[in-house]
Amino acid sequence: MQYLMCPPIHYGIDYEINPWMRRKRHADPETAKEQWRQFNRLLQDEMGVDVVLVEPRPGLPDMVFTANAGFVWRNIFIRSKFRHGARQSEERHFENWFQVRGYEIAALPGQGFFEGEGDLLKCGDALYGGYHIRSDIHCHERIAEIVQQEVLSLELTNQWFYHLDTCFCPLGENRALYYPGAFDPYAIKVLKERIGTLIPVPEDEAMRFACNLIVEGERVVMSDGCPQVRSLLRKMGLTVHETPLGEFIKAGGAAKCLVLKLPHFLDPSP
Repeated sequence: MQYLMCPPIHYGIDYEINPWMRRKRHADPETAKEQWRQFNRLLQDEMGVDVVLVEPRPGLPDMVFTANAGFVWRNIFIRSKFRHGARQSEERHFENWFQVRGYEIAALPGQGFFEGEGDLLKCGDALYGGYHIRSDIHCHERIAEIVQQEVLSLELTNQWFYHLDTCFCPLGENRALYYPGAFDPYAIKVLKERIGTLIPVPEDEAMRFACNLIVEGERVVMSDGCPQVRSLLRKMGLTVHETPLGEFIKAGGAAKCLVLKLPHFLDPSP
C-alpha cells in the first residue's frame, strides 16, 4: 500500500469549521511537526508503508489532512468539493498532483459537496458513504457510477463526528468499529445488517478519535489515549501501534485523516 501525506509546514488552526477548532487553542507548530514525523516514520518503518508527499501550500493549513483530498479508485481520482470556502483552494492543488501522475480526474457535477476518503470507506466488498454534515447524499449516486459499485449511504448527525472516518473504522472483510452516537437510527440499522461484527466504541474514546485508525492487514496505527479500544484490538489478535497526535486532534483529525490511500504505486516525481 502507498499513502499520500502532506507535511504540516503550514498547519495551524486559522479558522473554525468544526467544533474541535478553536483559534484561541492554537496548535503548537513544532510539536505538530514532531508528531507528524514520528507518525510518518512509524508508517514506513513499522508498517512497511510507502509514503509519497504532496507539497504544502501557504494559506492552506488543512492540506495536512490528505484523506479529504478525494477518493482514489484504480486509476481514477474523484476530486473533493469542499463545503467550506476555507478549504476549497486545496482542490486544484490535489487535482494537479494526480493529473501530472497520469490519473483520470473525475469531478462531481452540480452543487453538491463531497469530502473524499473522509466520507467514503470500504469495508469488505461494500463502500459506505457518510453524508449530511460535510458531504451530500446525492453525490453517492454519481460516485457509484464511477466506481461501478453500490455506495451505502449513512447519515451523520453529530457535529463532533463530521466525517465518516471519525466514527467508523473497517477492520477487515466483515468487522468494524463504530461510535453509535454519530449516526441516525437508519444508518445504524444498515451497519448492523451489512457488517457481521460491529463493535461499539465508548464515547470518551470516540472523542479521542478511537475510530480514526489506519488498518493494514493485522496491524493498526492509532492515536494514543484510547486504552479500551487498544485492549480490544489486541484481544482480536491485531498488532497495535500508538503514536501521539494531540496537535492534530485540536483541529479535528488523527491518524486516518492524515493519509490518503493510493491503490497502486506511483513515481512521486514524474
